[in-house]
Amino acid sequence: MTATSETIPEGHESLLKTVSEQRAELFRMRAIATSLLVLMTCLFLLMRRAPPNWTFAPYLRAFAEAAMVGACADWFAVVAIFRHPLGLPIPHTAVVPENRKRLGAALGRFIANNFLNPRVALARLNAVDVVGLASRWLQDQRNASALVAGAGRLLPLALASLPRETVAQWAATIARKGVEAVPLAPLASRALAVMWAQGAAQVVLDQAVDLLEAALANNKNTIVRKVRQQSSKWIPKFVDDMLAAKLISGLAETLKEMRAPEHPWRAEAQARIEKLIDDLAHDPELRERGEALKREVIESPVFAQQIEAMWGELEATLQRDFAGRAEVLAAAGIHAAATLARRLEEDPVRRARINRTLRRWALRLVLPRRAEIGAYIADVVDRWDAATLVERLELQVGKDLQYIRINGTLVGGLVGLAIYVLSERLG
Repeated sequence: MTATSETIPEGHESLLKTVSEQRAELFRMRAIATSLLVLMTCLFLLMRRAPPNWTFAPYLRAFAEAAMVGACADWFAVVAIFRHPLGLPIPHTAVVPENRKRLGAALGRFIANNFLNPRVALARLNAVDVVGLASRWLQDQRNASALVAGAGRLLPLALASLPRETVAQWAATIARKGVEAVPLAPLASRALAVMWAQGAAQVVLDQAVDLLEAALANNKNTIVRKVRQQSSKWIPKFVDDMLAAKLISGLAETLKEMRAPEHPWRAEAQARIEKLIDDLAHDPELRERGEALKREVIESPVFAQQIEAMWGELEATLQRDFAGRAEVLAAAGIHAAATLARRLEEDPVRRARINRTLRRWALRLVLPRRAEIGAYIADVVDRWDAATLVERLELQVGKDLQYIRINGTLVGGLVGLAIYVLSERLG
């Protein structure tokens, strides 16, 4: 969203003008006011030499004479605000540079006591929908594209400038806090429940049966040998082989039967898994054992090493493939920004909650430091040299002050004309 004259509050157009534009406007208004003074001077001189039969000449001369007086008086008053008129050290002139320190302190107190007053600041912040403004700004694809492009340019530079060890430690700290904040047993209960509900546990049981069948088929000779070793030496070997064959056949048949969904062992396994899911969610002893296991994992040096290794791989991937994936990442970023903006716009409750949080942060950040902000403003003004202070103030208000000169010229002329007419009538 670009700023146009239609979106600028009335009376605030000058906020968008450059210094050169403000300086040109000030020069133009000075030229107009000075030209009016020159015009009144020429008119006065002409009327002094007017023929006696010009009955209106005395009136114009009186008007021009008074206008010159008013113009000169107001020129003196306007110039005296910023500098010594004609460079003469007249008392009570050059008001701004002579009182720079006092003006800075007064400006700092004024802003601290009025703009940063808690009641005023709260009323103003309550009227500002920060989230709404941000969401509408992000909904403009040009703004979202510019934001994502800027982030894309800064990300590689940020990755290159950050100390790798510090970032790795920060990532490990974040990961540690994240793991510490999540109870392990309830999390395992929810994960197992999801897996069981989606049939993953049944697949695991089938895979376990497949594994046992394969192991049984591959280890028949080992089973026969073990049976012979455990059997009595008085029993013939062919009997041992028959017993081993029966054992292998029985096991194979049992594993085959376990593939049936209604097999009792599957029902027992289902009951045990469902009980484990419930125990993980509600059993204090299992919860404590889970937290102990989690603490053991977190405190292990291997945990920090794995996090550091993961961050190194991520950093290397970003630096290596960022340029090639920039377009995809930019498209994803623009879509994410637009989605976020749309959700914020469509969710007034969340928007109001975020706005309240932002207002609270702003008030907590700014209001306790009102005196410091006022002192900072006073210090900045005090550090400006006189020429800089005069130029900045004159660029802001100098154009309007030239209207004082113009009005003084015209009003002075009218007053002089009125006095002349009254003196003529009364004389």
